[in-house]
Amino acid sequence: MTSLITKIFLKDKDASTPSGREAYGRIAGIVGIICNLLLSVLKFIVGSVSNSVSITADAINNISDAGSSIVTLIGFRLSEKPADEDHPYGHARIEYITGLIISFLIIHIGFDILVDSFNKIIHPEDSIFSWVTVGILFGSIIVKLWLSSFNKKLAAAIKSKTLEATATDSRNDCISTAAVLFATIASHLWNINLDGFIGLGVAVLIIVSGINLVRETVGPLLGQAPSKEVYETIEHGILQYENVLGVHDLMVHSYGPGSYFASAHIEMDAKINVLVCHDIMDRIERDFKAKHNIHLVVHLDPTVLDCEETNELKDTVRSILFDIDPIITFHDFRVVMGENAKNVLFDVVVPPKYKYSDDDLVSLIKNRVNEAGNGNLYAVVLVDRSYGVLKSEE
Repeated sequence: MTSLITKIFLKDKDASTPSGREAYGRIAGIVGIICNLLLSVLKFIVGSVSNSVSITADAINNISDAGSSIVTLIGFRLSEKPADEDHPYGHARIEYITGLIISFLIIHIGFDILVDSFNKIIHPEDSIFSWVTVGILFGSIIVKLWLSSFNKKLAAAIKSKTLEATATDSRNDCISTAAVLFATIASHLWNINLDGFIGLGVAVLIIVSGINLVRETVGPLLGQAPSKEVYETIEHGILQYENVLGVHDLMVHSYGPGSYFASAHIEMDAKINVLVCHDIMDRIERDFKAKHNIHLVVHLDPTVLDCEETNELKDTVRSILFDIDPIITFHDFRVVMGENAKNVLFDVVVPPKYKYSDDDLVSLIKNRVNEAGNGNLYAVVLVDRSYGVLKSEE
């Protein structure tokens, strides 16, 4: 069924483009609305007839899922809007906001079911058994399993956190409905009223699921670092261009799924004509926009390669940093002659959570460099915290 739907409605859609993402999200939303509304109507009927709070709770959960699908549909539609004066980086982050709304809806529904189930435990009422009810609940599990697989496949195609959240919610629905099905059969076979307890379990499961989804959707809104793969794609891609010696100070900002803005410093031989360097930088920026939809800005750092004294001092600094901690890397190495000492200027890169503070690390490095030069070397050090991939660009 999944292959048939994607073949009919998405065969000409490129998942990497904004319009393609919107098309995938639209189909996911429409399918979710149809399936969940159908299941909720059937469960409301059998829940009312059988006087079962757990089945009615499951029906309410399906209604919330239908509402979530509507939010998803609207979110994908709005996220496709191009950049404007008020939002120069586009509207792709709306997709994260819709995911957050879905998460809060799930939590709200979970608490409503929790209260109803608790009341049913305190004031139990007998439920009316029917094999039709069993059939509907079993069919609901099958539909939800397929819906979870369907959303997971679309989420993977467009790398959507919202559809991943929807797929997870559908999978959890299978578990809750299976519990309701078990309670219905157990009550009939062994005359045990588990209705309120199962409803309580379903409510807890829904609330926990909603909280987890909030965590997943809040991260990107707060500026969560892109995946390591994104950093490596940019770094390794830049290094493939001629005359590029190294990459550092790579910063990547996500403004929605598949919408990245980045900046990086690239090192080239200081002897290369500046116009040649500029042409290479222009090609890098154009290629990344065309191939990866990444808005990249690169900055040139000229590097002196043929100065023996500079290279010797660089080796000295390399040894000092390795002795302090092998994880430390450095870049932007320069030597400036002073009246009484040689000034070595460079940036060091350390992890975000490091054992030394910036001031302590700078002080340690300066002292070690000064000792190595017998008082004739003075270090000017800046500390970079690496939130991407630690990489030496010496």
